[in-house]
Amino acid sequence: MDREYQINTFTRLSRVSRETIRSLNEYENLLIKANKSLNLIGKSTINQIWYRHFLDAFQVIDFIDKNDNNLIDLGSGAGFPGLILAIAAKDRNIPIKVTLIEKSKKKTYFLNEVNKKLNLNARIICQNILDDDKKISGDVFVARAFKPFQIILKLIHNKVGNYKKFFVFLGKTGSQELLQASKKWHIKYKQRMSITSDDSFIVEINKLKKIN
Repeated sequence: MDREYQINTFTRLSRVSRETIRSLNEYENLLIKANKSLNLIGKSTINQIWYRHFLDAFQVIDFIDKNDNNLIDLGSGAGFPGLILAIAAKDRNIPIKVTLIEKSKKKTYFLNEVNKKLNLNARIICQNILDDDKKISGDVFVARAFKPFQIILKLIHNKVGNYKKFFVFLGKTGSQELLQASKKWHIKYKQRMSITSDDSFIVEINKLKKIN
């Protein structure tokens, strides 16, 4: 899938403005340059950024309501999906405050650079969420390529409060992971197939309770 085809596919499915496409072009350039030293994304996906990363992250914007006030991205890495969702929210005039939490100082420096250059309304925090005892609250949480599903569920149970939706990106083993999780947790969730991969889906967790 060549770059022009990827951009056309992204534009058709996302229905964003030309200004937003220009912002994503700048994001792509910054990402490719920084990836040489930071290893933000796998080398095998460098030529598929618009599809494998931009579009994959962007699809969550369709699951967010205009009355959701804030969104928190855990383990943001290269900014997926947090910065992409900040770009999407700006394009669609959704007044949601986006916060990205990343433990790597070097990666948070990159995230701040993108945030500033694209004039986004995002907040970047350098923090190892797993080692911090503080609880965090928000309307919407997202986790993509962050930690194994069982660890994310423990994190939600122990540290996340007052959330409406917690989105987790799952791959081809996701169905098995959900099955195993159901033995330990009562999970109220919605499951949506990914638009970028037939083997992947996104789980929207609305309520979680440990089985005694």
